[in-house]
Amino acid sequence: MRCKTVFLTFVIQIYFVCCQELVLPVFSYGSAVGWLSPMGPRLMSEDGPAPEPVHPDVISWMASVPYLVGTPGVFLFGFIVDNFGRKKALMTTSLSMAICWSLKLYSTETWALITARAIVGLGVAGSYVVTPLYIKETSEDSIRGTLGSLVVLSQNLGNLIVYILGEYLCYHAILWICLAVPLIHLLVFPAMPETPSYLLKTGKVEEARDALAWLRCRQVTDASIESELQLLLMELEQSKSEGFFKAIKTLVSDKSTFRAFRITLIITLARELCGCLAVLHFASMIFNDASADWVLTANQQAAVLGAVQLVGSCTASGLVEKTGRKPLLGTTCLVSGIALTILGACFWFGSSNFAWLPICALCLCIYCDAAGLQPVPFVIMTEMFSFQHRGTVTSIVIAFACTLVSIELRVFHPLATSVGLYLIFWIFAGVCLVSTVYIFCYVPETKMKTIEEIYEGFGKKKDEEAASTRL
Repeated sequence: MRCKTVFLTFVIQIYFVCCQELVLPVFSYGSAVGWLSPMGPRLMSEDGPAPEPVHPDVISWMASVPYLVGTPGVFLFGFIVDNFGRKKALMTTSLSMAICWSLKLYSTETWALITARAIVGLGVAGSYVVTPLYIKETSEDSIRGTLGSLVVLSQNLGNLIVYILGEYLCYHAILWICLAVPLIHLLVFPAMPETPSYLLKTGKVEEARDALAWLRCRQVTDASIESELQLLLMELEQSKSEGFFKAIKTLVSDKSTFRAFRITLIITLARELCGCLAVLHFASMIFNDASADWVLTANQQAAVLGAVQLVGSCTASGLVEKTGRKPLLGTTCLVSGIALTILGACFWFGSSNFAWLPICALCLCIYCDAAGLQPVPFVIMTEMFSFQHRGTVTSIVIAFACTLVSIELRVFHPLATSVGLYLIFWIFAGVCLVSTVYIFCYVPETKMKTIEEIYEGFGKKKDEEAASTRL
């Protein structure tokens, strides 16, 4: 029943691994993951692939350009995904990845490296807009959370792969491998269907029925296919097509939709300010201070952290349907807050008697980020909005996340230098602990629930709050 849906998701995620997420760390140096990039130091070295060593300022621009381009890029892909379809939008991201890698192979001049990073910023932004929507609209409710969590699993697998490749392969070999993946995706993905929801939106009922039957591995005449198709038609009827600005007006004016939107923004804020970037930024220092006899290279340190992230992502895929979205998100946020508190205390006391403690806190924080804080908000976001609002909401939320990351990358290091690392970690710990309270009090459980059931729960929660206020 689920084989084709799982296979289709697998195809998308493998593409996501090797196209989208390999791009982010490969040339980052000034960013939060700069210390673990295999390519930044090579480009700046005397014997690197560039005609002359690349200046650190150029590397810094290469790190920040994707985020700068990605912020408006998410709105572009929001338009593409709503007007041209999820499938074409995904293939557009593949095309941008192929252009990026081709340009890097063509030249190592400054203009080529920065231009390639700008182009890839569009692709990365588009992938985060389109992939969750495509998975949500092609998967069954019973496995939707598991498949949705694979977005971050593929991200972390991609990080781990590129760190390993960077340790053992040369510059151009890595680029050729990365270029091959989007090209293969462009050849394979045309055989995959458009989402039934989008086909219904464009009036292609029979094509939607065929796509649904293919995804569910059933005959077109099967009663369950017709039943699911009617549910999709009902959802489409209840939420007529809206333009971008009209959709924003609905988000603000409709109380239930606005509450869902507000919750989505707050858990996105918690996700981006959970301290993972800060931990990664100083991971090398923590590793080096742990033991003078246990020295790892930058790529080996990155591989260790990549493995921790991968284990965390596998945990998310296994638990998100068993425990539900809310308990997994709240628990990982709480544990991450505790780990950051311990990490801040380690920097405050500066004791070398327990050098293993900051490493354990570091790995625990990264594990929690991959196991819940990163994947679950994506799942909740796609489950709380109707078909007509998903593209708009996803665009706004991803743009909001890009803006937060850009600001964090710019102010983090000067702030850490001026006030001390311990205070930075405690601030992030405070964000996690406050977010934990908010999650358990206000974030709804969306597992196996329709949008109507989720919004009905908002109404009941409001009534309960009003009753308690009167008492």
